[in-house]
Amino acid sequence: MLKVGDTAPDFELKDQDGQVHTLDTLLADGDGIVYFYPADFTPVCTAQACAFRDNFDGVAALGANIVGVSPQSESSHKKFADQFQLPFPLLSDVRKTMIKAYDVNGPMGFGVRRATFLIGTDRIVKKRVVADFTAATHLEILKATRS
Repeated sequence: MLKVGDTAPDFELKDQDGQVHTLDTLLADGDGIVYFYPADFTPVCTAQACAFRDNFDGVAALGANIVGVSPQSESSHKKFADQFQLPFPLLSDVRKTMIKAYDVNGPMGFGVRRATFLIGTDRIVKKRVVADFTAATHLEILKATRS
């Protein structure tokens, strides 16, 4: 798994609206927050997405962008984003290319680790939070964007 100080791998994935996102587009306006989650509509994943939603305005005001990444389809992400009014892209990584590049694939290739990375405009990981079974600790990333 990527550590603080590592260079973040590039990616090219579509979001819930079919828009293509890359590391460059994520970092175009400032730091980027990439959070990986196992599945749309599960209780902890929903809590995590809603926590980022509820803090979105403050993070956006600092010039940081947020994207969520999981292996569900664009249509699943669309339903999830619409139901919970998520103001940020959810990237569909059905083939797990980004998940593997960031080394957050689950044990023996099953599932996805719940991990959040703060990436600087220089593409360097500034902070990392890993908590597979809780969502609240992932908000620690937001404190790092304010410093």
